[in-house]
Amino acid sequence: MSIVEERPVKSADPAPRPTATRHASLRERTAELAVLHRQAERGPSEKATEAQHAKGKLTARERLALLFDEGTFVEVEGLRRHRATGFGLEDKRPHSDGVVTGWGQVHGRTVFAYAHDFRIFGGALGEAHAQKIHKVMDLAQAAGSPVVGLCDGAGARIQEGVTALAGYGGIFTRNVRNSGVIPQISVVLGPCAGGAAYSPALTDFVFMVRGTSQMFITGPDVVQAVTGEHVSQERLGGADSHASVSGVAGFAYDDEESCLEDVRHLLSLLPSNNRELPPAADTDDPADRRCERLLDLVPAQPHQSYDMRDVIAEIVDHGEFFEVHADWARNVVCAFTRLGGQSVGVVANQPSALAGVLDIHASEKAARFVQFCDAFSIPLVTLVDVPGFLPGVDQEHGGVIRHGAKLLYAYCNATVPRISLVLRKAYGGAYIVMDSRSIGTDVALAWPSNEIAVMGAEGAANVIFRREIAAAEDPGTVRAQKIKEYETELMHPYYAAERGLVDDVIDPADTRARLIAALSMLRTKHVPLPGRKHGNLPL
Repeated sequence: MSIVEERPVKSADPAPRPTATRHASLRERTAELAVLHRQAERGPSEKATEAQHAKGKLTARERLALLFDEGTFVEVEGLRRHRATGFGLEDKRPHSDGVVTGWGQVHGRTVFAYAHDFRIFGGALGEAHAQKIHKVMDLAQAAGSPVVGLCDGAGARIQEGVTALAGYGGIFTRNVRNSGVIPQISVVLGPCAGGAAYSPALTDFVFMVRGTSQMFITGPDVVQAVTGEHVSQERLGGADSHASVSGVAGFAYDDEESCLEDVRHLLSLLPSNNRELPPAADTDDPADRRCERLLDLVPAQPHQSYDMRDVIAEIVDHGEFFEVHADWARNVVCAFTRLGGQSVGVVANQPSALAGVLDIHASEKAARFVQFCDAFSIPLVTLVDVPGFLPGVDQEHGGVIRHGAKLLYAYCNATVPRISLVLRKAYGGAYIVMDSRSIGTDVALAWPSNEIAVMGAEGAANVIFRREIAAAEDPGTVRAQKIKEYETELMHPYYAAERGLVDDVIDPADTRARLIAALSMLRTKHVPLPGRKHGNLPL
């Protein structure tokens, strides 16, 4: 585990010790308490605050004010101070010890949070600092409420040695223990390096801000020393790198205000814990609204491109949805939205990116999204338009089989209401993996433009009639005839419906009404699982 030493930040002078005698009145002691609280809330110094603002960053308390409903935040252990000695620490014991912890309301529901204060020890984690985070995470689990970490710290506090590392271990253990029990969100608003980077990776969602957020295990200096490669902090571990290349971050923003506003929005779509259903919302968007525009959005020709996000917007309440990992693995769309006021998760192939094929990254992205939705009782709607898995040596050697198996495993293991809709093509193993009837979807629908088959007609004809085509005087004409024959026999839009693999072929304009009706029917779905400790997910 790498420890990154941040440039030293001058912390406050030692807090004044209480001056009132033990015989002082309660009013005097209360006045003294008020002074201590004001000092802790003010932070180490105006200079430190100005330095934070000069970097384009807000302070910990300013961030918490944006996250929580006004006036609802309740701080925990605001007067906590470290007890470490050596290397000058005994002379620097500011209140809060560099992290602000507590709870408040977000859209009227309880949420717990911790926020690193970079002005104190560079936000570095020591024993007392870690124990404050442990406490708020334990309280969140006990109360059954989400926990949000606002990360802006220099890693482990080197002066405290291995004690600081043990503090990280306690955070990681709680991340894993709370996984699938309460939603966990990490908001990286500054440096998050070395051991500190593992906690966001263990949480459900990671938000970052361009220009000020960096997350990496080993920094640019170490990379250059070991590999000789010169790379900037932003390129190595900035928001865009993690949102579009590594997939570590699900969201990237230009400023902290819009970032924290979207954290609030995401929380409004999620249940507080795994024992609750997602929050419902009143909507004036009619459940039976016809979606005539869909008839023009999706081209009938299976090889023509379109943006699946336009389809989603036409179907869902007021056209609003919240996409996760929008810039990573773009060939699949994962989004939270509402249908008839009910929170749902949408997984959809994206024909405008790599024709909507499934590959390694798309499979990983969709699998984790499906697992999260299943853990928190969020129904799944799958929109299918997939030509297959991406072929290629890189994909095969990169393990597309085991990565594709992750998505298959996630769907097969999901017990939430599941509805699938085939818009156009659905070929081969990719059709099966995208929540087909054979792996347990509850309601399987299709548009009259659907083509459900082992492969496309051209490829099938070339395999089945290879010898006949090769022996023909006019191979092109025979090939065209055989392609037409295969399409007529095995790829007409009612073939799957005739065999019970699709419940109904529907008018695209009725899609919204049919999905909402199916969700209403499935609201009380209950599936008992076999007794086991846990399954063994594919690598």
